[in-house]
Amino acid sequence: MLCTSVKGVIKTDFEQDELVVLVELDHLVDLLILLKEHPLCRYEQLMDLCGADYPQRADRFDIVYNLLSVSLNQRIRVVTHTDEQTPVPSVRNLWKCADWWERECYDMFGVLFSGQPDLRRILTDYGFDGHPLRKDFPLTGYVEVRYDADQNKVVYEPVKLTQDMRDFDFDSPWEGLVTLPGDEKIHEKRQNIKPYSL
Repeated sequence: MLCTSVKGVIKTDFEQDELVVLVELDHLVDLLILLKEHPLCRYEQLMDLCGADYPQRADRFDIVYNLLSVSLNQRIRVVTHTDEQTPVPSVRNLWKCADWWERECYDMFGVLFSGQPDLRRILTDYGFDGHPLRKDFPLTGYVEVRYDADQNKVVYEPVKLTQDMRDFDFDSPWEGLVTLPGDEKIHEKRQNIKPYSL
């Protein structure tokens, strides 16, 4: 197989009939150039570049490149790992659409891309604090946005939660009931209990 002969490839596997290649960060660009230009591969299109966060690992981010070969009608997924400080080399010179995908990955996860001249937020506001798809980002966020009619503008305010943390037991609310509401007469018949009468 062509991918396994490339230096830096850690492993290859098939997931749902699609080839997945895990590669070291230092050899990522070499592999992507080979996949695009080799006549047996010809992955002309970068369909997607996305991230995944695994905060328990030292290299907490997976950067995933989904490639499509239109001429050969095949797909491949290339995955590499990085941490919060180590930049991933940009592939904008291989695929122009990588500009958008790298900016989105930076915005959502905080992954840095070296060689990307326009690394700024693309989906969140300019003053947004943090990266919302990281697992350690709070579900409520840090600020809330609302329109203030008195000031005639949109205002940002810190999130104010109206209740403290609640404790859920995750049991069904019906488990403690012997007789469900509305089933009193049926329950009495099953138990051979005669209803109280005057």
